[in-house]
Amino acid sequence: MPPDGPHTMPGMGALSGITVLEFSRVLAGPWCGMTLADLGADVIKLESFDGDDTRGLGPPFLDGMSAYFACCNRNKRSLAIDLRTPASRPLLEALVREADVLVENYRTGGAEALGVGYEAMAAINPRLVYCSISGYGRDGPAAMRPGYDYVVQAEAGLMSITGPADGEPSKVGVAVADLATGQNAATAILAALLQRHRDGRGQRIDVSLFDSQLALLANVAGNALFTGADAPRYGNAHASIVPYQAFRASDGEFVLAVASEKLWIQLCNALGRDDWLRDPRFGNNAARVAHRDALCEALEGVFAGGTIGHWLALFEQAGVPAAPINSVRQALEHPVARARGMRVEIGGIPLVGSPIKLSGTPPRLERPPPKLGEHSDEIAGAFGFDPAALRAAGAIR
Repeated sequence: MPPDGPHTMPGMGALSGITVLEFSRVLAGPWCGMTLADLGADVIKLESFDGDDTRGLGPPFLDGMSAYFACCNRNKRSLAIDLRTPASRPLLEALVREADVLVENYRTGGAEALGVGYEAMAAINPRLVYCSISGYGRDGPAAMRPGYDYVVQAEAGLMSITGPADGEPSKVGVAVADLATGQNAATAILAALLQRHRDGRGQRIDVSLFDSQLALLANVAGNALFTGADAPRYGNAHASIVPYQAFRASDGEFVLAVASEKLWIQLCNALGRDDWLRDPRFGNNAARVAHRDALCEALEGVFAGGTIGHWLALFEQAGVPAAPINSVRQALEHPVARARGMRVEIGGIPLVGSPIKLSGTPPRLERPPPKLGEHSDEIAGAFGFDPAALRAAGAIR
């Protein structure tokens, strides 16, 4: 659709002129949609009359909007539509004909039951990039299972390596399986759009929480594949790098990340411990991993003699990576967060900004997260439909 089409948003972005139909809810799909919207796409969020589940997930709420919904739905327009009502079908098909991307995260078979499955949508628009997001993929032995981040963190190995080494497995404090899946979906969509530019054809994308979470195990999974041994839990330490963990100072904890031999030398020099550089137990990273307990015990003895501020100042001067363990509020108030535009407000709603920085087409911050059905009339009217008639027929709200 050209940039002056009936459904584009104001402003220019890298994806201006791209229209996305988002049939998704909760976090993975909306996170994907918001990423595309921030980059300039016109994302139309098609919601049931009950709305996205996260609209009701709270507290906290601000003017009736949940923080959960707000965190992943800015820059979108909301169309409240009943896909089960035949009167909604003409509007739906009009939207699909003009769309570039469709994102859905129904349970397997759910999109087909509603008449918005891949085959039906591709028949209307062969150029459509159709992205399915699910818990376990659209094929395979678990295709029919619902997917939830917490369950997948447990089942795909993340909880087993998270938490104190001598404690219970723990989930990560934020829904990383959902978020990684949303990012993978956005990446796949951009790749499919590039391929469509070459051959003119759309395609189906299949991303899942399980696959995304398993891939996030990265080097830990690599260790298990190399050795055949299961991965232990290291708490705030690292399986393959030492010292790379939290240490306690006289007034609390900080983290230290010595991830190269150069940094190890800088650490020893900063602490006045040249003897460690001559100790064969600590001669390289592999040796330090083998003698992890001895080295970390020695470091803890040193760090107990000074405050967090003292050690952080020393390591900053020495060029050794170290940091305080900030709370969420402290992180949001960090000078870097402010300087990098990561604290924003749109329409009175405070939000975390986009981490994507583009010099020529920066992410847009134009629309606050929409109220349910806020743009139903606008969207229907732009496509030549009578909103009042559709509303009377029970098609939209």
